[in-house]
Amino acid sequence: MAKVKSVWYCTECGADSPKWQGKCPACGAWNTLVEERVSVKAKNVAASRHTKVSPVAVSDIVVSQEQRIKMPSQELNRVLGGGLVAGSLVLIGGEPGIGKSTLVLQNILSIKTKKVLYISGEESASQLKMRADRIGRASDNVLIACETSLENILEHLESVTPEIVIVDSIQTIASDDIESAAGSVSQVRECSARLLKYAKTSGVPVILIGHINKEGSIAGPKVLEHIVDAVLQFEGDQHYMYRILRSIKNRFGSTSELGIYEMCQRGLREVSNPSEMLVNRIGDNEELSGSAIGITIEGMRPFLIEVQALVSTAAYGTPQRSVTGFDAKRMNMLLAVLEKRVGFKLAQKDVFLNIAGGLKVNDTALDLPVVSAILSSNVDMSIPRDVCVTGEIGLSGEIRPVTRIEQRISEAEKLGMGTILVPKNNLKGIDKTRFKIDVREVSKVEEAFRLLFS
Repeated sequence: MAKVKSVWYCTECGADSPKWQGKCPACGAWNTLVEERVSVKAKNVAASRHTKVSPVAVSDIVVSQEQRIKMPSQELNRVLGGGLVAGSLVLIGGEPGIGKSTLVLQNILSIKTKKVLYISGEESASQLKMRADRIGRASDNVLIACETSLENILEHLESVTPEIVIVDSIQTIASDDIESAAGSVSQVRECSARLLKYAKTSGVPVILIGHINKEGSIAGPKVLEHIVDAVLQFEGDQHYMYRILRSIKNRFGSTSELGIYEMCQRGLREVSNPSEMLVNRIGDNEELSGSAIGITIEGMRPFLIEVQALVSTAAYGTPQRSVTGFDAKRMNMLLAVLEKRVGFKLAQKDVFLNIAGGLKVNDTALDLPVVSAILSSNVDMSIPRDVCVTGEIGLSGEIRPVTRIEQRISEAEKLGMGTILVPKNNLKGIDKTRFKIDVREVSKVEEAFRLLFS
């Protein structure tokens, strides 16, 4: 019998230790070591799998354009960087019930020219059939295998020879060479490494679906995210319709792109124009205070977004500062600028800020929309619904130029906006007459305040 002993693994970096320690000796993280039982046989088997390769000079390496498989969903292609790269390992994570399996299933059922093997470790074949019927799609080239043993999965891959592989989920897969349970650090690391080797040697792309923990990060060791080529996060509230797919890591594309979906009865529907979703009541006669429309850019895509603010007298001794979807420290900085440079006394008032649509944005061009919404709520005067603003605010109260201003103006014009406030001198060398929208340049917060509320 193989000798079994306990080893302590770090959930952050995957390093092992013979005994428990409060701090990981490798990465320095605290309280991340978990105990697992590992046999000597497993270590010997893992060591025997290493293959020897010869070093190659950089000048002798032949570089070829990576082949991409176009997915039916254009939003998914955008986040992946143009499609699924052959031989890549992609990890998709998200909350339970958010729609990870639905997203993958409805895409592979629409691919008619590729043989797909769907490995399910969580659902039965009948459950997947019911989901496919609900989506309203059926395909003869998608094969289903309900399996949790890594060795059996590799046998299926050898016999079926698929062109795309789906593993749902990686936390349910276990290797017989390791004594610990499925989902443990050693199992997730070993199974991911074996699947990565299969993807690189065969050229078949593999999509892994993973769980997340209560902190919102991918469950399992951090080394899992280092192994894979791309990490996609599927976000959103399962009680609402909209879902956001963003890239956390991508070796073959940008990590600033995002895709937006709407959960419907028959699966996920792509939202090709997110501005219509994120900005409500455009053209309506009803105007409320505390709302401003800004323009943000994620990757190559500009879209309008609604910033909502509520300023009220503090009911308790300490004023509250609550922020959703925006950097709380940056909002506090903007409040200090309003107090010092513009003269608005907000130190004894509660300030609540919300980015509509559930988005989390870091674009500094939203500084002016945030300040406009706060001032609108403070003076209880509404901003016209056909006016949008963009600009970064400095500590002296000046409005600084932002990047890709032409794209922002064009998006506002396309959505039917009548006026846009932009930073002064941001349009140097650009012909303003070609825009149908009224472009007004501002240099100070006070100047923007007079234009918005005069």
